[in-house]
Amino acid sequence: MTATSPSQLESSSANWQSSQVYVMASICLALGLGIGYLLRGSQSQAKSPVAVPIAAADGKGAAGQKMPSLDDMKHMADKKAEPLLQKLKTDPNNADLLIQVGGMYEATHQFQDAAAYFDKALAIGPKNVAIRARMASCLYYSGDVDGAISQLERSLTYDPKDPNSLFNLGVIRWNGKKDSKGAIIAWQQLLKSNPGLGADKKQQVQKLIAEVEKQNKAN
Repeated sequence: MTATSPSQLESSSANWQSSQVYVMASICLALGLGIGYLLRGSQSQAKSPVAVPIAAADGKGAAGQKMPSLDDMKHMADKKAEPLLQKLKTDPNNADLLIQVGGMYEATHQFQDAAAYFDKALAIGPKNVAIRARMASCLYYSGDVDGAISQLERSLTYDPKDPNSLFNLGVIRWNGKKDSKGAIIAWQQLLKSNPGLGADKKQQVQKLIAEVEKQNKAN
């Protein structure tokens, strides 16, 4: 699958229209990796339990069907999550249940709700860097760039070599803060601390560094 440069990722705002959210989701899915998942590789992660069709530029899915609104998608997530929410009433500190619910809201682009459930799960298991990366992505998509960066930096206190956190930290610094220097530092640290990184992923990171450096020279 051909990777799309994260320079195409737009900085989110809390007041995104549904079409903008669909475009962002399409880009992430086209990457096959997506922010918060970019270097997941063989890491053990559960797939999102709610499948959402990819929208084209005209707001229709791949088969030409009309895309649901964000309200429709929230209703979808609420209905899907209801059995788990009932279980959480009697077992509120079940991190696995919290993560599952968060994943349902994440998959239907209810990023603030997803972040809230991931946050509860992390209060129970703060060293889960994979979930913290997902929470950071949700914060980023909901417009909280600083919060996303803070979560990724905290992940790195638990696992300084985590490739997913380092990659996404660079992406968010670049797109969300226009901090090209900070982005390059994160990506260079990723390459340095992960010598066994797959050739394709290593190439993606190197291309990003080269692209940012080229832009810096042009400016």
